[in-house]
Amino acid sequence: MNWVNKQKLSAVKTIKFNNQLYLTLESLWGALHATFNTVLLCQVDTDILNELGNKPISEWALFSREEFRRVLLSCNNMSASSPDIISWRHLKSILKQDVCLYNLINIANACILLSHWPTYFKLSSTIIIPKPNKPTYDHSKSF
Repeated sequence: MNWVNKQKLSAVKTIKFNNQLYLTLESLWGALHATFNTVLLCQVDTDILNELGNKPISEWALFSREEFRRVLLSCNNMSASSPDIISWRHLKSILKQDVCLYNLINIANACILLSHWPTYFKLSSTIIIPKPNKPTYDHSKSF
């Protein structure tokens, strides 16, 4: 990780979660998922929505070239934009060409108009990074 100081991690045989050892990739994923996404299984009282009252429905504004370019410029060139590993730097270079930008804006606007966002656009990658200076890295909260 070149953006932080190098950390020497202690040798760990396995990660403990809920006083159990997690030895398989599937069980480890389950432990990390339960640690970092704990609100997913929380019960939500939807009755509070009835107290909000009706608000006017607003329409999604379609993308413009200026807006798309402005937002794209704010993205960090070093991070990947999606699981296909195309970096923001590559995307910025591609979208300098008006025809490419025009086609991408048409795709985004079509998604809005059709109220459909393809599954591929919803994919993301998460990198779990160890917290520095932890005495041990055998618990999921150390990451």
